[in-house]
Amino acid sequence: MKEQTSTSKILDSMDEGTKYSTPIFGSEASDVAMPRLKMNDKPVEPRITYEMIKEYLSIEGNATQNLTTFCQTYMEPMATKIMAETMEKNAIDKDEYPMTADLENRCVAMIGNLWHADPAEEPMGTSTVGSSEACMLGGLGMLFRWKKLAKDAGIDIYTAQRPNLVISAGYQVCWEKFCRYWDIEMRLVPLEKDHLSLNMDTVMDYVDDHTIGIAAILGITYTGKFDDVQKLDELVEAYNQQHPKLPIRIHVDGASGGMFAPFVEPDLVWDFQLKNVWSINCSGHKYGLVYPGIGWVVWRSKEALPEDLIFWVSYLGGEEATMAINFSRSASQIVGQYYVLMRNGFEGFKEIQERTLDVARYLAAELKEMGVFEIYEDASHIPIVCWGLKDDAGVEWSLYDLSDRLRMSGWLVPAYPMPADMQDTTVQRVVARADFSMQLAIKLVEDMKKEMDTLNKAKFVTGNTQGVIRTGFNHGGRSAVDKGEKVQTKAPTPQK
Repeated sequence: MKEQTSTSKILDSMDEGTKYSTPIFGSEASDVAMPRLKMNDKPVEPRITYEMIKEYLSIEGNATQNLTTFCQTYMEPMATKIMAETMEKNAIDKDEYPMTADLENRCVAMIGNLWHADPAEEPMGTSTVGSSEACMLGGLGMLFRWKKLAKDAGIDIYTAQRPNLVISAGYQVCWEKFCRYWDIEMRLVPLEKDHLSLNMDTVMDYVDDHTIGIAAILGITYTGKFDDVQKLDELVEAYNQQHPKLPIRIHVDGASGGMFAPFVEPDLVWDFQLKNVWSINCSGHKYGLVYPGIGWVVWRSKEALPEDLIFWVSYLGGEEATMAINFSRSASQIVGQYYVLMRNGFEGFKEIQERTLDVARYLAAELKEMGVFEIYEDASHIPIVCWGLKDDAGVEWSLYDLSDRLRMSGWLVPAYPMPADMQDTTVQRVVARADFSMQLAIKLVEDMKKEMDTLNKAKFVTGNTQGVIRTGFNHGGRSAVDKGEKVQTKAPTPQK
């Protein structure tokens, strides 16, 4: 007869009525407020802590119905399992976790391959905490490179004008942060109704000897449109022929489109196939299909990555380059990215992205058929649909009213003003993601028609033209226009 286990001995010694845990909602902990300003004095049982926090969070919106965010809201159970099992690994500790470091390097190589990086040029890259850090690194690469070239060309980089970055006014707020942190002038090329992406007719008017580079956007936050990177490369090449001592280069902010275009528009030329594209970033947690917290940046060559950005750490008896700004962070997102790349393969990614695009285009067609909306973006490149009310729509309500009504059905569909020089234009935007199925799109259209009918029949509507314009689409930041700040939207006087 086997010796009785310690646990069974303890249970046998307990009174029959105490063998079972106290019901969660019969516990003392469930009868008091959750801690807010100071820690609770005594521990709380794990299952009770879990349930109380879960219940508290349950009154939030449904992530699948959050059509505001680009961030991925679904991963397969096996993906979340392997990510949960690797949360304790520190991504930066390459000596302690060499296999994890190897997976990161494999991801960099595979993503670089999608962007036509040439192995002979020795491309380099790194994972980041989202594409905002990746943009910061891409910007720093441009800045450090410009400083060296400017010094060699005899340009005063300290007491003359500040260095500047040329970018569309449809930038994501991380670029404003980069320029503010590093004391760089943002030169914004305005958006216009006829130019809802970077205006190729005027962009080079903003360039001078203090320009660190031009940031092209593959999926503008406001509308989802792509900048014409191939045309920009032609313009930059012509400029560089006239300025051989201080050539400029292009960084492509592919936060949204970098992991989408390679699968659905393989013939679109925007990446390292172009001579002057020296760095590219993307969000692994957008159309890279990983939960929030992962981004990637790749430089086309060792020449494109300034040595000042590289730090060396011990790795497998040798040294490994590290470029990330953040230090201690979980490796789980890196593992998650490798999982989805391996799990889906190229064809699987293509099927997911094409299906998502089909859903977005269905939505665009339905909105157009309603007759009151002007479609600014119909998912021509990525699954983004953006629309405004027609001038002759003949309705008393605004898009802010419609956004409020849709929220009552659980849908988060933001309404917001366009950036500088178009700030009087209000739009709504839907970001279709992998878990936004055709059936959900049909339901959204039904709910929109129902809420529009309610607004049309209402005896009183707010006619709200302000709304919550400072929340939602920019993911935690505000543009300079939102804050009433002046930003340069006219081309500077060219230097002689």
